[in-house]
Amino acid sequence: MPLYEHVFISRQDLSNTQAEGLIEHFGTVLADNGGTVVDHEYWGVKTMAYKINKNRKGHYALLRTDAPATAVQEMERLMRLHDDVMRVLTIKVDEHVAGPSVQMQKRDDRDRGDRPDRGDRPDRGDRPDRGDRGDRGGDRPDRGGDRGGERRERR
Repeated sequence: MPLYEHVFISRQDLSNTQAEGLIEHFGTVLADNGGTVVDHEYWGVKTMAYKINKNRKGHYALLRTDAPATAVQEMERLMRLHDDVMRVLTIKVDEHVAGPSVQMQKRDDRDRGDRPDRGDRPDRGDRPDRGDRGDRGGDRPDRGGDRGGERRERR
């Protein structure tokens, strides 16, 4: 059977147990239609980038499933009809990643790549992509007359 990852956002005024209950509810919907929930994660309440249905925050949850397409379609249909669910995203994946998702990992544990520390930064003048701007003082061309602080009257 195909593998899927589902992320859904539920309303912020739900309790944590109600939000986790939604995970169990949709897991039973999948099980009734021949699918299984391989793993699930409750990410907690997070601030969203923009308001959805007058909500600034929402309970985020992730489901990793192994289910036929008809079971996924039925679960998505019920999610979209459910009053507490605001958004749903389903992605078909080739394989499930073992371990916790990136959202559940601590910030210190994430691979930060080859970024230099702030102390290792070169000075702005030493950067090869920045040229010397030189003295921009007195050799600028005249821009059309001496205004002398006075404003011209329009006619």
